[in-house]
Amino acid sequence: MSIQTIDPKDISQSELYGYLSSTIAPRPICFASTIDSQGSVNLSPFSFFNVFSSNPPIMVFSPVRSGRDNTNKHTFQNIMEKKEVVINVVNYPIVEQMSLSSTAYDKGVNEFVKSGLTQVSSEKVSPPRIGEAPVAFECVVDKVIELGQEPGAGNLIIARVVLIHVQEQYLDEADKLDTTKLDLVARMGDNWYCRASGDALFEIPKPLRTKGIGVDQLPKSIRNSKVLTGNNLGRLGNLEQIPPYEEIQETRNLEEVQVILEENINDPESCVLALHALSKIWLEEGDTKQAIQLLMIADALMG
Repeated sequence: MSIQTIDPKDISQSELYGYLSSTIAPRPICFASTIDSQGSVNLSPFSFFNVFSSNPPIMVFSPVRSGRDNTNKHTFQNIMEKKEVVINVVNYPIVEQMSLSSTAYDKGVNEFVKSGLTQVSSEKVSPPRIGEAPVAFECVVDKVIELGQEPGAGNLIIARVVLIHVQEQYLDEADKLDTTKLDLVARMGDNWYCRASGDALFEIPKPLRTKGIGVDQLPKSIRNSKVLTGNNLGRLGNLEQIPPYEEIQETRNLEEVQVILEENINDPESCVLALHALSKIWLEEGDTKQAIQLLMIADALMG
């Protein structure tokens, strides 16, 4: 395996930006609406963004200085004049309008108008919110940290949430936000985005509060499997314990397991591979308990 090792000081700012933006991804998008001291509205997206605290509720995003002429974004200029912002969440139905709003229009041009998005008055801050956004956070800016004066330098906008607007169509029956309905988008490198919906969504059980056994406690034959992936082993490592003999025997009596054992009665290695392949299927279907039982059967065959 060949590796390229790069010193950030040895490449241009644009090249470094490419490495960072293509690999630190996908990134959520802060669709920020701001207003200057004269009342002019600005709307612009930023993907150097995330949530950093729930108590207090803090979000941070970074309008980066232009790599071409070293100027600051209008969003940053507005926030320095009026320390308020609305952070609108971007989902697939508005992704093209969001992209259009990133155009470098002249200061004073209202990107709500250019993008065709609905401008809705906020309740606790001056900047308006996006009517089409699934969720919008009214925020006051607690602090601004300038990271440098050179092209590509970021400006950390530390924003505290003071009010949240949620479109009810994106809630589930328990009145909680439904990830499958939100259809969020995220920024990748270059002109690429990704969409959090359909087959792109998957669930992983959280690690046990009682602590899983860990991959290191799995039998060597399982850890060194020619079939199981690192993800498969990670799921197995979340088990609280190796199943007892009685449960293993129940799995051994399943018809599909008996077929594998009988077809490979004189070939233990092939039998183990087939059992591992079946256990992989069960793992990916979410049946971790039965998968580990099958793997222990295979382990016994290895002696």
